[in-house]
Amino acid sequence: MDAEQFQRIAKALADPRRFEILEHIAKQSEVGCRRLCGCFPVRQATISHHLKELASAGLVESRRDGQFVYYRTRPAVLETYMAELRRKMAVQVKAHVEAEVDAGVKDIKDVKDLKEGGATRAKPPRRRTSAAKQA
Repeated sequence: MDAEQFQRIAKALADPRRFEILEHIAKQSEVGCRRLCGCFPVRQATISHHLKELASAGLVESRRDGQFVYYRTRPAVLETYMAELRRKMAVQVKAHVEAEVDAGVKDIKDVKDLKEGGATRAKPPRRRTSAAKQA
């Protein structure tokens, strides 16, 4: 998968409505554009735009039958995207772990300390409850 297609898929999946449309299509073997328009509270032009973006990313493919257009998902493209995402994240996680090891991180407590800015912070004093004030 090239970087351009990876970015198109990421952009397509980032839009909540587009993701919802993709989920709806994935639940069925094939769905018509007209039926999709009845499932979402947006205009037909908006649905068409989202479908165009999903098709451009390679996540769905269309089939024309006369005046009707039917869409279905392309699971292999999504699987390839997820594999590439896992690969990219593994490289970043590995670099992060190596940086922590270089910084002297020994356990999870050290990681929390690093994230909080260095040394372990003392706990703030406990607030007195109204029952404790009366006693």
